[in-house]
Amino acid sequence: MVDSMATAAEIEALFEDEVKSLHPSLYSPLEKAAIWFAVGVFTLIACGLIFANDIFWTDGLKPIVWDPIVKDAGSAGDAGYSPENTALYATTVLMCVVILQAVFRKMNLPADDKMMFALISWVILAPVLRVLEDSDFFNSDLDWLLISPVIHIHLAVWLVGTAFIAHQLASKWDGSTDDDDREKSRTVLFITLGLLLFLHWSLLYQPSYASHPNMDKLWVTIGFPVSLYVLFWVLVRCADWPALTRGLIAFGSATSVLGLFHWFQFIASPWQQESGRVVESQPLWPAFVVLGLPAIVCYYLYRYGKDDARHMSLTDYQPGVLPNGITLKAWEDAGEKVAEHPVEQLSRKALLANPMVLAMVFGQLCDGFATMVGIDLFGYGEKHPVSDAVIQFGIGIAESMGIDPLMESSNPPGAWLFAIVKACLVAAIVWLFIEMRVERRQIHMRMLIVLAVLIVGLAPGLRDIGRLTLDV
Repeated sequence: MVDSMATAAEIEALFEDEVKSLHPSLYSPLEKAAIWFAVGVFTLIACGLIFANDIFWTDGLKPIVWDPIVKDAGSAGDAGYSPENTALYATTVLMCVVILQAVFRKMNLPADDKMMFALISWVILAPVLRVLEDSDFFNSDLDWLLISPVIHIHLAVWLVGTAFIAHQLASKWDGSTDDDDREKSRTVLFITLGLLLFLHWSLLYQPSYASHPNMDKLWVTIGFPVSLYVLFWVLVRCADWPALTRGLIAFGSATSVLGLFHWFQFIASPWQQESGRVVESQPLWPAFVVLGLPAIVCYYLYRYGKDDARHMSLTDYQPGVLPNGITLKAWEDAGEKVAEHPVEQLSRKALLANPMVLAMVFGQLCDGFATMVGIDLFGYGEKHPVSDAVIQFGIGIAESMGIDPLMESSNPPGAWLFAIVKACLVAAIVWLFIEMRVERRQIHMRMLIVLAVLIVGLAPGLRDIGRLTLDV
């Protein structure tokens, strides 16, 4: 290791006369343009809603954005996506990635594996709540908060609030090895986040119980103390983490468990759904298939890359991240001169064991398998126009081959093609990540790209398997 570090230092010395990358506290021209563009669009929409409401709202945003949300929250459910709102949401996500990564970098927020784990817990929370909305658990005053894209804005408010509270109250003990300081940090976070968990339950869950007067409450009664235990357990296990990420993963995990216990309640004693639909079966085997196969793939990827990941951690470099101050152009122009640097020697395999890559692989495969099982075997439909086009093409292939509908589906199988496309997509994403190098100032960009991929992959995949398991 000493020799490799010496080699790394020698290689980095070659870049001393090169132009340094922009300081992390400064915005690039693209980031400035994106921020001002967002400000301009927001101002235009705000003024339009005030002074030209019919154009901007009645004939504009309302039929594209709000009406599908209202329909989805109603008894009909699943309004689906149109090409217009799909393009709008995709553009919004892209702009948010560019703007937020710049803001997060300037605020010096963490963008490491710990933060990735913390954010994953919140990505899981979204489908947990969404499936409960699909089961008509939440009353009509609340269910619109659990419909995409509002649910992501709603949870973002909880996330920012949790991060702010945890950082303000406990960051002063970050990095301390003193037992008393660790106990103070744990106690403060547990009491504060415990109260926040109670507020979360009071605002979302408690008002909805009145909508189901005949609902059995065994599992939901057990759920809250178990969630408190999970909150405490995560705080203990993550004692060395910064207060911000520690608070995020503890609260995200606890609220996810709280929601899952409401799933268990529905499995044990389904409540009356608004649509009047009667739950007929709640198959568990699809969950083992949809979650198990991606887990096996991720396990072998982790095994393949774990040794290089461990060696990488000993070098104090991050996989795929260039040494501080070195630009991507200078690194690429160096060619073989950097071949012996740990970033080049270890990054490719190390990234295969990285939480970012593993989460993307699991999420995309989960979405693909869940869609295949739900549509081809149980007769569910697809909301997204692009995905539906792929599925319809698969149905056409199946019809040409004379394949009949399977199990509860009324159409020949077609989502199998979607699963194959997802597998190819995730392979391309993995290849891109292991080959891609980013500057130090770009690590927040990389993390938010992963988060966006998880929101459109892992979240809908978990929702699909949740709906299938609960039969909603």
